[in-house]
Amino acid sequence: METDINNSTGHADMTVQIGAKSPNLKVSEWVQGLPTNIDKEKDNVVLVEVFQVNCPGCFLYGIPQAIDIYQKYRKEGVTVLGVATAFEDFDKNTLENLRLLLTTGEVIGETLKALGQYGQLIDKNKIPYKIPFPVAMDMLKKEDEPTSQSKIDEIINANVPSYESYSQNQKLEIIERVKQYLKNKEYSAQTFEEFALRGTPSSILIDKKGILRDVSFGTNDFLEENIKKLLNE
Repeated sequence: METDINNSTGHADMTVQIGAKSPNLKVSEWVQGLPTNIDKEKDNVVLVEVFQVNCPGCFLYGIPQAIDIYQKYRKEGVTVLGVATAFEDFDKNTLENLRLLLTTGEVIGETLKALGQYGQLIDKNKIPYKIPFPVAMDMLKKEDEPTSQSKIDEIINANVPSYESYSQNQKLEIIERVKQYLKNKEYSAQTFEEFALRGTPSSILIDKKGILRDVSFGTNDFLEENIKKLLNE
């Protein structure tokens, strides 16, 4: 599982609040399936599976779970959408590698290595399943602003809620990690940031009225249960 900055339990100020109307996904291109978005899927429960091409956990857990939901509930009123994002490894988490994945099943980098170790590849470099739902590439915006103190503070506030309780040395270490993160961050992924995601795989759950109901990072044991609840509303 790939994670952003750290695995804190939540963001202090999510851009989109749970219980508020969900914005549309900001995408650069629908690589597979017909172009759609949240506002076009009203009356359906919408599951958005957010992944990175270079993220083993996405292919071991997140995507197979989303495919399972798609197969079980697509005729019951659930729309499943995939969004490939990039908050790191910008040379690997690219539109080209997403296209390669969706057209041939080929995987790259850490995903290739991990799936190979778990014996989950066919023809040495391809996933043994096809992603059946529409998939888009997140909108990436080039980062060219200098690292400012306010940007550092913003990231710490969002990811380290108990920052003030740390010792001076720990605070300096956190600041250094944030600086390194910003230095290596060539792009801002718009959907990833708007929903304040903490890493990949992440799932975003929106109800029939277009209201954001849940955002979760990592393995989600309650996803199917939550979808059933939303279908019954």
